[in-house]
Amino acid sequence: MSSRCDTHYHDTAISRAYARVLWVALVVNGTMFAVELTAAFLSRSVALQADALDFLGDAANYGLSLAVVGMHLRWRARAALIKGLTMGLFGIWVLATTVWRIHEGGVPEAHMITTIGTLALLANLSVTAMLFKYRDGDANMRSVWLCSRNDVIANIAVIGAGTGVWMSGTFWPDVLVGAVIALLALTAAIDVVRRARAELTVAKQKSPAAVEAAE
Repeated sequence: MSSRCDTHYHDTAISRAYARVLWVALVVNGTMFAVELTAAFLSRSVALQADALDFLGDAANYGLSLAVVGMHLRWRARAALIKGLTMGLFGIWVLATTVWRIHEGGVPEAHMITTIGTLALLANLSVTAMLFKYRDGDANMRSVWLCSRNDVIANIAVIGAGTGVWMSGTFWPDVLVGAVIALLALTAAIDVVRRARAELTVAKQKSPAAVEAAE
């Protein structure tokens, strides 16, 4: 990570602006988690369930990011590492849920999947647009951007799942989308963890103790 990211995004004014965006994102994701979880229960959709838990994970990530805005690189990198590992666990959980749903069977409610998926897409597009300018920041900001970007992709896939269920009359489009969302989470998790580990190394080298030892 370049020194530009370490200094520019640590600026107080930018940190405050970023914090305001995170607060909005936190409220949007918390609200959509409740909406999608209810819809997932009513429609028996694994795609909506996966997307709902993705909203919950993002809300938690935004809260964690708010806690470290403006703090030292070391703390921001640690927060990003936690978020990366959480994203990975989420991906594994969704894959397990997908396998379970295949075993259980049953066709979900296509109309509800499409409707709620469209609402979720609009919510995430608004959040992604607000976060766009911070996408090339440190690992912590990068993780937030990746979460939002992946959410938009996942929402489009959920809408496609609803259409596929309606056209095919089977559960396969729904469970396949669940698997796609899981793979997105795992891919993003690897990227975030890699960046966070690199920034932790840089932060350690720049710490007063490390400088004193070098002297």
